Amino acid sequence: MKPEAFLQGVSFFQSLGHDDRESLATSLKSRSLKKGEALFRKGDEGTSLYIVKTGSVKIVLPSEMGDEVAAAILSEGDFFGEMSLLDGMPRSADVVALESSELLALNQRDFLAFLRGNEGAIQAILSYLSMRLRRTDELLEDAYFLNISTRFARRLVELAQRHGRRKMEGEPIEIDLRLTQKDLASIVGTTRESINKELRVLREKGLVTTEGNTLQILDLKRLEKRARL
Repeated sequence: MKPEAFLQGVSFFQSLGHDDRESLATSLKSRSLKKGEALFRKGDEGTSLYIVKTGSVKIVLPSEMGDEVAAAILSEGDFFGEMSLLDGMPRSADVVALESSELLALNQRDFLAFLRGNEGAIQAILSYLSMRLRRTDELLEDAYFLNISTRFARRLVELAQRHGRRKMEGEPIEIDLRLTQKDLASIVGTTRESINKELRVLREKGLVTTEGNTLQILDLKRLEKRARL
């Protein structure tokens, strides 16, 4: 799919007319990542905004002790990296590919020119930043007030809603992000050993099944109850 046609399906760029999208598409540079490859690290200089064209990446907040928390998982049509372009500060997190992924990069000059005089785009990015702040608040609240079982159930519900697919109506919801137990632990903010234990409990209760790194949700309603949603 040509970049201009792809942008038409990305909410952030839908306020643009055909000619503007076509002009902007000429400024996009393609970047491919292998599974596990880092696009950039926390503290790096920020020079581009990125859009996920195919595949998926995780936004990771690392600690000095080597632990990490996955603040978000982004897939086709999602964008990231705009904060450094707006405030001139270094990158605030790592970005690592969960699978082979193709990204489209928009450099700072073209990004700011794109925003200039484009009220729809400005509103879209403010809304997106607000959503991310709310998401951070939710993660902090969950970490302080919920136990690991409830937090894990909530993250699984979110993954099912955002990335899950059914082959047919009534079939299990498949989350085919190739998430390892370490990935799941970073999403929840706990250890791999704790996730192993929680998965065993969920399998015994008939809520999920796992095969390799593919996770299937068998009963979303019961999982939502466990998540207190």
